[in-house]
Amino acid sequence: MDKRLDLLATVIKNNGTIYDLQEIEHAYAPPFSSAKDPVNQAGYNAENIIKGLFKPLSPFHFHKRVKQDVFVLDVRTSEEYVIDAIEDAVNIELDKLRANLDSIPRDKKIMIYCGVGLRGYVAARILKQNGFDEVYNLSGGLKVYNQTMAEQSNPIYFTSHEETNDAAKTVIPPINIKAMAVDACGLQCPGPVLKLKESIDSIAYGERLEVKATDPGFYNDVASWCKVTGHQLVKRENNAGEITAVIEKTKEDPKKSAHSTKRNDHKTMVVFSDDMDRALASFVIANGAASMGKKVTMFFTFWGLNVIKDAHRPRVKKDMMGSMFDKMMPGHAGKLKLSNMNMAGMGRRMMKLRMKDKNVDALETMIQQAQKSGIQMIACQMSMDIMGVQKEELIEGVTIGGVANYLEEAEQSNLNLFI
Repeated sequence: MDKRLDLLATVIKNNGTIYDLQEIEHAYAPPFSSAKDPVNQAGYNAENIIKGLFKPLSPFHFHKRVKQDVFVLDVRTSEEYVIDAIEDAVNIELDKLRANLDSIPRDKKIMIYCGVGLRGYVAARILKQNGFDEVYNLSGGLKVYNQTMAEQSNPIYFTSHEETNDAAKTVIPPINIKAMAVDACGLQCPGPVLKLKESIDSIAYGERLEVKATDPGFYNDVASWCKVTGHQLVKRENNAGEITAVIEKTKEDPKKSAHSTKRNDHKTMVVFSDDMDRALASFVIANGAASMGKKVTMFFTFWGLNVIKDAHRPRVKKDMMGSMFDKMMPGHAGKLKLSNMNMAGMGRRMMKLRMKDKNVDALETMIQQAQKSGIQMIACQMSMDIMGVQKEELIEGVTIGGVANYLEEAEQSNLNLFI
């Protein structure tokens, strides 16, 4: 911050212009700046505005828009739009904008936004070049808008004003809501979200949960989790790396909460690999989805069968080929190798130590959590026959099925991964 202020102060002191900002030199190294510094970018941005290449729009003016006079255009991807969007926005991806110009009204102001402003600028230029005049780009995109319009972290609610001696007397209502504190500090993704899900199930509707976590990703995760599950995020703040979130448990409104019961909202994945890191990724995603109340199906096939073998499986009789496969493959999740840098098992041991040091659950613990969360795990019968794996060797709760069984679940899914 002080580096940029020094550059700006120097230009001001020398009666400089925005064009001097464009050309100003700065000490450069990748950890400290981009090749074109934010000060340079400020000059370019100012020139674009002066030349009329686009019209900037502040979050405050955007917030005060008269909705019937404005067409709000979201040019992010559909995946981004589903996670978070402005209520009255219409989503047309930037890459599909030219093919959908007829969907945009020419008799209204067009207010565009994206994630941080870049795609919005490109979209504004496309529309301007195609005859649209009243086109505005939201400065800083949705990221800046959400932070600018967010409720302050210590809100005070007023219920009435009583006049006493010509002075307003403010009455602040007492908050009598039962709260439960949950400490998820030290847990890594998806640990805090899983603990949040487990804890909120134990409180009544209308009660609140205060969760503290040190995982940086939890700041955004908790907002997404509340949006998907329908619970209210009352407060969220980051204080020196410790994230505190207060969530109020709310009853689902069947008119608004169709996401939890609608068709095509399941999550499915094919687990083909028995690499430790890929198996970890599979269960992180699966447990995260389950914590949001989604039905999750994992289909284990070929090498993926090794992930769900029981560490204490009984001895079973196998034919010669099955015995050979058994000797060459990992015995259970704790024996899986890394896809890279395995180094004859040393890499795997280093990974486990690193995970323990960073409070990341072991793969075995993630698998247990998946069982506890009701995640459906299907073992491919055809793969079992080829690899010589028998049902008795698998962990408890795994069902045996085929491709039709998996495809039935995939038909109900809006997310299907092959890992």
